[in-house]
Amino acid sequence: MTGERKTEEGIFWGWYVVAGSFLLHAVSYGARYSFGIFVQPLTVENGWSRTVVSLAASINMLFFAAGGIYAGRLLDRIAPRWIATAGAAVGALGFILSAFASTPLTFYLAYGLLCGLGSSWTGIVVGNSSVGKWFVRKRGLAIGIASMGVSFGTMVMTPVVGWIVKDYGWQAGFIVMGLTLLLPGVLIAQVFLGRMKPEDHGLHPDGEKRVPAEAGAAKGEVPKKTGTAPIGEALRDSRFWVLSVCQGTAVMTVLMAFVHQVPYALDLGIDRIAAASSLGAIGLAGFCGQFFFGWVSDRLHDPKYSAVLGYGFMAAGMAVLLSVTTVAGLFAYALIFGFGYGCLGPILPIIASGRFGRERMGSVYGLLNFFVAGVGGALGPIVGGILYDTLGSYRFVWTLDIALLLAAMAGMLALRRESDQSGS
Repeated sequence: MTGERKTEEGIFWGWYVVAGSFLLHAVSYGARYSFGIFVQPLTVENGWSRTVVSLAASINMLFFAAGGIYAGRLLDRIAPRWIATAGAAVGALGFILSAFASTPLTFYLAYGLLCGLGSSWTGIVVGNSSVGKWFVRKRGLAIGIASMGVSFGTMVMTPVVGWIVKDYGWQAGFIVMGLTLLLPGVLIAQVFLGRMKPEDHGLHPDGEKRVPAEAGAAKGEVPKKTGTAPIGEALRDSRFWVLSVCQGTAVMTVLMAFVHQVPYALDLGIDRIAAASSLGAIGLAGFCGQFFFGWVSDRLHDPKYSAVLGYGFMAAGMAVLLSVTTVAGLFAYALIFGFGYGCLGPILPIIASGRFGRERMGSVYGLLNFFVAGVGGALGPIVGGILYDTLGSYRFVWTLDIALLLAAMAGMLALRRESDQSGS
């Protein structure tokens, strides 16, 4: 026999999983990343400080991260359609109840707890982990395309939500986001995400009839393992913590920006629709970045260099934001920062699957996401709110973001390919 790869007839089902994950990410993150549009209306109408409002986003991230651990472990046992369906229902309930919240506590329970859990079951842990199980040789491209849904949803939904909040009020905005998550979310999950991994259906990753030994080795794939997910093993591996700290630091800066850039723009006298549309501009640039960083990860000796490049673009964007005074400047920041932000969705599952294994992708990725989103993501909104309320300006917030991103670049460069722990 020759060494030529043979593919399955017709469209490989893995690409349907990519399409479903793209669409699920679009409705989930499009709603979730619109939160910054609500910060000023909630402070004005309810008399809450920005720290109080920002705490809701931090609580949301904590439950998003905690729910991701459970979702990741379930993903190694049941079809993702049921996890995503439950997430769409719970998240939609949270958004709708947020519209009727009259105290910080009820808002924290609705947006923080319910929306956080719902988004964890419709987010990248479920979507990208599912995609990662269907690909090896084309994993970067496939996860990159699936991750583009995050930016597509942000790009489409944030201007629409901004218009709804401006003309109909913040309550209507929350209700629309809830319905947007519920109806399409359940349909997408049921149609596209009913299968777990190719081996269960007589297929091989990438749609190949046989997998040459060099395919996995070229991607740094660890040998196939069986049994329960190696959570204890992962926690003892220094690579796990380097990934957690670096990616968590980058996500911290993103959540600071997503929650606070709209009120920052409004403080500068920029129109509300234009300010909200800057989130959409990040989505547009991120849409391109997610494809690029996924694609380029397949072509680099180590995908960690893709992360370093992405963090660099984000730091450059923050430097632009420091000097913004006009709408043009705001959109210049959004395009530069957004392109770099595009690395975050695809790069963590790509690096994690290469270093910890495809078979245990859901469990390890869910655990990583707990530290990345639960610590880094949760700190971002509340730290930004506290610094603003204390200092009366966002200038120090953006300066801190630049320093954090530079530190993350240095840390990622130090990430080892092989574990330095015995028995790993």
